[in-house]
Amino acid sequence: MIGLLSLLGAVAGFAAGRLARLLLLSVRRGVPPPRWWCESAVALLWAVACGWAAAGGPPWWWLPMPLALGWLAVPLAVCDIRASRLPDALTLPAYPGAAALLGFAALFSSRDLLSGAVLGLVIFAGGYLGIRAVSPAALGPGDVKLAGSLGAVVGAVSVPAVPACMLAAAVVTLLLLRGRPGAAVAHGPAMLAPAWLATAFPELTDARVW
Repeated sequence: MIGLLSLLGAVAGFAAGRLARLLLLSVRRGVPPPRWWCESAVALLWAVACGWAAAGGPPWWWLPMPLALGWLAVPLAVCDIRASRLPDALTLPAYPGAAALLGFAALFSSRDLLSGAVLGLVIFAGGYLGIRAVSPAALGPGDVKLAGSLGAVVGAVSVPAVPACMLAAAVVTLLLLRGRPGAAVAHGPAMLAPAWLATAFPELTDARVW
């Protein structure tokens, strides 16, 4: 069963990755991704998320969250790495998308996911907004816009996991900058990776969403 669901996740993720590729090409100042990169990356993330859910991880009603975040993370990472920007066409729709998925999950969860989501949004977005106000060169506007939706999703799993994700993103970025002072490093992927891990594997945060 685990293998079958992983395979189905990979097939569906490949198709979803193709849609992500087409979206990247259609947005204003589109960014052409490397050939098959979107399809392969989304297929891998979806296969892992579906396989873990089948192995006794998060329940079925939480699975749409890591699937959606994994799909969003791939085109955002491509844009940030290749064009050094996180487009509004991807970061802004993430807010109503996250709200809809969190509202759906809240119908089944025995925990108060929504209050955690609000706190997570305030912590992540507020922290990044403060950093940008003090040092505009440290973060781009797209990073700040992305922070709110990521904070809401991670906060629904575990509020303490939000600053942990922020710290992980900062550490990864600093490591990439090591020996390259003044170099431009994409910060978006460093934000997205720990956030996806927290949603796909809530056990890593010592929290359960059900």
